Amino acid sequence: MTQNGDDATLVRRRGIPDLRTAPDGDEPAPPQDPQADQPLQELPQDRNQALLEAAKQVGALLKRKGHLFALAGSVAAYAHGGEKNLQHDVDFAIRPEDAEAVAATLHEAGLTVYTPPEDWLIKATCFGQPVDIIFELAHRPVGADMLERAVELPVDSVRMPVLAPTDLLWSLTAAFSEHHCDFGAALPIARALREKVDWERVRRDCGDEPMPAAFFFLLERLNVI
Repeated sequence: MTQNGDDATLVRRRGIPDLRTAPDGDEPAPPQDPQADQPLQELPQDRNQALLEAAKQVGALLKRKGHLFALAGSVAAYAHGGEKNLQHDVDFAIRPEDAEAVAATLHEAGLTVYTPPEDWLIKATCFGQPVDIIFELAHRPVGADMLERAVELPVDSVRMPVLAPTDLLWSLTAAFSEHHCDFGAALPIARALREKVDWERVRRDCGDEPMPAAFFFLLERLNVI
């Protein structure tokens, strides 16, 4: 869902929790599976399955500690019945005020956690896969109301809260701008979940922004909505 921050810096900034990370001057250590002592190369070679394994691991950790969260992005779409054609990372939505506690939970489990330049998320690495912990979707803080609307669904063998279809499609559509306008990634998700989405609400919540309006026009011409 989000752009990678491969050149992220381990610094403290206003509004972002001071995350515990690898020692200063050292490269982050490879993530370790808290439940199994096996090397990363024994994980599934298929990227989709590797992302699912990372989602399951992080979701299980957050559930165990009682955090309020929801799976988001392409893995959430898959959990709702979409294609198993996942994007480049795993996304979780949390409230801004929970960022520091969530970061501590992941760090204590042995995952690498760090602060990217963007001020609306923190990042982690699990099984070699990037995990975005997002507390602002489409320039709006994630609220408890959105997370409470999440639906508990199985992600392979692990049940966890997943963003409701309407919230998921809003988060994808409202994020479109002149600098981020990948309709190709969102179109299969919209097509797969179209009967589960309150499209009038998504349209209303996106307002009169031109890029979401262009996406709605495309959906109408393709008879998705």
